[in-house]
Amino acid sequence: MTTEPTILMGVGATKAGTTWLYEYLASHPECHVRSIKELHYFDAVENDTFAAQKRVQRGVADKLRLRLLREDGKPAKRALRKLRDVMAWYGVLENRAASHADYLAYLTAGREDIGLVADITPSYALLPETRLSEMASVSSDVRMIYLLRDPVARLWSHVRMVGRRAARTADAVPDTCYKLLDDVLDGATSGMTMRGDYAGTITRLKRAVDPSRLLVMFMEEMMTGAGLGRLCTFLGIGAEKADFSRRVHAGPVLAMSDDQTRRARALLRPQYEFVARHYPDLPANWRRNMGEGTL
Repeated sequence: MTTEPTILMGVGATKAGTTWLYEYLASHPECHVRSIKELHYFDAVENDTFAAQKRVQRGVADKLRLRLLREDGKPAKRALRKLRDVMAWYGVLENRAASHADYLAYLTAGREDIGLVADITPSYALLPETRLSEMASVSSDVRMIYLLRDPVARLWSHVRMVGRRAARTADAVPDTCYKLLDDVLDGATSGMTMRGDYAGTITRLKRAVDPSRLLVMFMEEMMTGAGLGRLCTFLGIGAEKADFSRRVHAGPVLAMSDDQTRRARALLRPQYEFVARHYPDLPANWRRNMGEGTL
């Protein structure tokens, strides 16, 4: 290889299409991604959580070994590939690679002459400006994408994902989700609203990243042919066909109550207003949820 690759950092937002983007790039002939979507590397550097990340990867490795005992054919090959990636990534975490050399070596291993590699970790959106700036300069060509989704829809999707995992039984999922949403709207928990703090993240990104290397995009735009074409142009790759109807990591199908919808709109009004000021060409569903002056 004679040239360094372009490195894509997908920095969020949570439940705003990052997994769809990862899977699209994983199938793209001009992109090389490892089989672990979220590396949480810069999280570990910032918060010294290498030990916690190693525990996560050990758990993933144990599950993959069990799969290899039960499966064969293509599923076994996929499990073996991911197990190898997990063990290689565990080695990076073991070395506490704060110099970034091992991190970059992991991202680029096996890429041959492919020009784009990627790390898509939504929690990077929570990192401070200094760390984002460091990420932007980790190689000669780093590009960052931050995806936005309608704030109410994003929050409810996040709540349903967490609620499904937290519920003890399938029958308990709806009540768990509605209780969790009420807790968020009452201010009893802030983690999920932090993941949708578009104003804070965009402000930090604009200070830390060269504007020519940063793409802030609505998920709703990305899921169109024109929008995906714009994204691929930003990354320097051709636009491949995509299945925009495919849902990934979808939570249970539940509807918010009218009261919860009203409260969520009020809670998230600052996010709507910030984005509208900076990116006024809002998707139609954003404008519907904003209520155009009825918030």
